Amino acid sequence: MLKNTARVLAVAGLLATSFASLATNYPLTVTDIAGQKITFNKEPQRLIMQDGRDILSLAVLDKNDPFKRVIAWNNLLKNSDAGTWDLLKGKWPEASKILDMGFSDKGQVDLESVIAQKPDLMIAQLRAKSSLQQAGVIEKLQALHIPVLFIDYNLDPAKDTAPSIDLLGTVLNQQANAQAYTTFYRAHYQHIQDAIAAVKNRPNVFIEPLAGRSDSCCFTHGEAGWGKLIEAVGAKNIGSALLPGESGDVSLEKVISMKPDVYIMSGSKHTGNGQSQMMPFGYGATQTEVDQQAKTLISRTGVAQVPAVMDHRVYALYHQFYNHPYNIVGMEYLAKFIYPQQFSDLDPANSYHQIIRNFTALPDKNFIFGWQDHK
Repeated sequence: MLKNTARVLAVAGLLATSFASLATNYPLTVTDIAGQKITFNKEPQRLIMQDGRDILSLAVLDKNDPFKRVIAWNNLLKNSDAGTWDLLKGKWPEASKILDMGFSDKGQVDLESVIAQKPDLMIAQLRAKSSLQQAGVIEKLQALHIPVLFIDYNLDPAKDTAPSIDLLGTVLNQQANAQAYTTFYRAHYQHIQDAIAAVKNRPNVFIEPLAGRSDSCCFTHGEAGWGKLIEAVGAKNIGSALLPGESGDVSLEKVISMKPDVYIMSGSKHTGNGQSQMMPFGYGATQTEVDQQAKTLISRTGVAQVPAVMDHRVYALYHQFYNHPYNIVGMEYLAKFIYPQQFSDLDPANSYHQIIRNFTALPDKNFIFGWQDHK
């Protein structure tokens, strides 16, 4: 566990108190993560969310009801993380009535139905910018004086996540809540950096996101998502060396030839895929089903011959951390898996509980977010 956790939480509490009197003054001009300068004449009250997982950012900012401003969204959680969606709609039942526009990263959306909701801001992930531009979505919204604010938890998560939360806090007049959380985030991130600074030999790591989604191996991440998170904890991401883009498939033979020191899989409870062998991490998962799926996945033909798997240096964790405002917990799991000696006292699950208890009004339920092989 982070040794100065109590001090960090105390500081966060003091900051929340000291910033409580702060209020955003409008008109306000900000620069978003895409480098755009955007002026807000008043506090936004009617939000479109291009990526519905960003509701967990609003859970930090609009604590009492993160859905209170949302008038349309792409509810990715419904299919990709059913446990979290059940948790959210159980606490805020009205969330089920919000327009689910199916706003894909490719910009495919019934824009007229969204505009009919009279939004005053769209929050979007930076990874979707190019597609939204090509589809003409940004141009149409701007013609109606509806700004598009870009944040990022995926392309460069360690660099952009805390600034994205601070940005949203400023725009939405919730600076105290934003800065309390990002103080916690930055302290935990710095703890990781301090501990790995003395590590001379950086391990080669291969990650297989959504392991078991199909019969084949191996899908992986390069310079984005899990690839960037692995690099953020000081390890070498094999996918970054093999892929020209953000993600893609590589051959199992190539993975074996790269001799990874650590093999990591990710998974979560996806709905609508009865054939999925993914590890069902998240709320509602049981240790028995996680263990069973892990055994199946590491026994796959070829995977069992990967040096790291043979050496029992194989781990798994909750997939959604690759694009998540609480990805500091994902980084802690990675650090603990990759450097077990340096981070023997680190407790990522406790860090997640601290986030839920101290910075949100989400129910603090039990979950399973990590797994490791044992000899």
